[in-house]
Order: sequence, then structure tokens, then C-alpha cells
Amino acid sequence: MSLSRECEILRHSPLFAGVDLSQLKLLVLMAENRTFHDGENLMRQGEDGSAAFVLLNGDAEILVEAHGKDTVVAQVGAHEVVGEMALLTEGPRSATVRALGTVQALRIDRTTFLKLLKQFPEMGLELLRVMTDRLEHTTLELANARAALACTGISGAPGPAA
Repeated sequence: MSLSRECEILRHSPLFAGVDLSQLKLLVLMAENRTFHDGENLMRQGEDGSAAFVLLNGDAEILVEAHGKDTVVAQVGAHEVVGEMALLTEGPRSATVRALGTVQALRIDRTTFLKLLKQFPEMGLELLRVMTDRLEHTTLELANARAALACTGISGAPGPAA
């Protein structure tokens, strides 16, 4: 895929929509182009996160493991960013992202992103906006799930440790 095409895809990503074209070119040149095949993990829940991925093409599912079972919580496609929390934190991955078919993605490591962030702080504001939107969405889903559980008489709060 050409540099200009990769920049165009980044420009359509909510995280990079407001970033100048010259900054996008620099980011693409510093990123690693990766291909994942059907069923291959881009990242695994619990592993150390050190990079985010921008999907250039293809789809992936986001899974969260609880009680020994993986549950699909979302599906993402081209132009979307996954693993973006790893750009700012050094904690473990909160979910698994698995390719559905062939996925081409740009891998942006934390060191590269932080270097660009120092030069172009507006990228940090966009990252915070995207993360805030996702947190609000997750909070609403959690509230809805707890309300649904309350209607069934099941408590949504964790019980005592066994």
C-alpha cells in the first residue's frame, strides 16, 4: 500500500482526523506495516501493551475473557484504532483483538507515538477525546447491563471472595 493511501486511511480514523498531512506521513514512515491472517491475534488480553494498531483494511473482533470464556464485545474495521491505551500506559491489555479474515494494520509503538506527541501535542488531545468517547460508551453499556440484571433479580455487583 502506498504512503499516500496509508495517510488517507489515517486521516479517516477518528484519532488522526485532525492531524496535519505532514505529521501523518511522518507517523506512517515510523510505523510498522503488519499483516494478520484469519484467527490471528493482533494483541492478547493480559499481555504487556506497547503499541496500538490502525486497521488499514479488514475486520477484527474484540474479545474479553471472563471466567475462562472469551466473549466478543465489538467488531472493528478499516480506519479504526485498537490498543490505543498502550500508547499512554504500560499496563496489560484489557482485551484480545483477533483478525476476521486478512487484516493489514499499521503498528505504532509507544516510543514513536510519544516522540510525535512532543512535537505535535494536538495528537494527544485527539487520543484523549477518543478514549473518553469509548469510556462513556462502556460506562453506558455497563449501566444498561446492571439494570437488566437488576430486573432479573441478579446483582450486578461482585460478590464476596470465596
